[in-house]
Amino acid sequence: MEIGIDSFAATMPDPETGRTVSPADRMEALLAEVETADRVGLDVFGIGEHHRTEFLDSAPTVILAAAAARTRRIRLASAVTVLSAADPVRVFQEFATVDLIAKGRVEIVVGRGSFGEAYPLFGFAREDYDALFAEKLDLLLTLRDEVHVTWSGRFRPPLSGQGVYPRPHQAQIPIWLGVGGTPQSFARAGTLGLPLMVAIIGGSFQRFRPLVDLYREAGRRAGHAPDTLRVGVHAMGFVGDTDQAARDAFFPGWAHMFTEIGRERGWARANRVQFDAMCGPDGAFLIGSAETVGAKILAANEALGGLSRVTFQMSSAMLETDAMQRSITLLGTRVAPAVKAVLAGTRP
Repeated sequence: MEIGIDSFAATMPDPETGRTVSPADRMEALLAEVETADRVGLDVFGIGEHHRTEFLDSAPTVILAAAAARTRRIRLASAVTVLSAADPVRVFQEFATVDLIAKGRVEIVVGRGSFGEAYPLFGFAREDYDALFAEKLDLLLTLRDEVHVTWSGRFRPPLSGQGVYPRPHQAQIPIWLGVGGTPQSFARAGTLGLPLMVAIIGGSFQRFRPLVDLYREAGRRAGHAPDTLRVGVHAMGFVGDTDQAARDAFFPGWAHMFTEIGRERGWARANRVQFDAMCGPDGAFLIGSAETVGAKILAANEALGGLSRVTFQMSSAMLETDAMQRSITLLGTRVAPAVKAVLAGTRP
């Protein structure tokens, strides 16, 4: 199992002090987080894509390129690339370029996005979001496999054999399909034989087992080998010295972010009772001490029939640099080694 971090480069005010870190300082802190993750042995660091005032990640490949120049081993990914609102040719070229800088450590996680701002911003209709995604995913996969592409579709001018350059350092950039809770998305990933990244921001891990089973069955029916049907989970996560310390550190920023976002979507105000339930044994938040978080990762692995990757969404905490660095260090030096040892059968 690979263990890593995803960040949305959030810039909301500190809920305790009201102070907002400058965008330049926040970006510097984010790159320092990637460096720490690389140094402590984590496997992957993902950067999201949003087009909102609260986030600095509207151009994730630029951030990933800076991270590639500062790191040596960690894999670098999107989390997710909003492919429906992008040009697949440019997406491929940008990630291939970053892959050259990183010498073969880049991955793409594509999805439709959890917010809708990208669609009108780039001249697309929200109601076309799934048709856009299906067509553009088809083109992106073709670009991954072929240098000279002949292709036509509804939403983009055709290609008639043009070469698409540069080619990546890797023989083939891994492309994951990022999903929420739509059965059709799970089935599509399985049919295409793409690795699956499931965003679980609430509820329980067990609730997603039927959808993961649907993915695996769709892949089997399409003739894909079971060991190629990899499943990853993206979840809220934070590691502290104790369960209480981790919860107390993460809750204020999480509550602020989800109350603000929830106001747009008609959700109830985020509260501590709800949060503590998500941090409990049956909830999907990976928040607590190293021992608690490790146990929950293993429980998620069991609940979902085996996981290839788990990534922590830590940036919702809106914490100062020292707290984030401490959490990343605990994740890399205590949680990840313990989980991997259990899965390898080297610990009882």
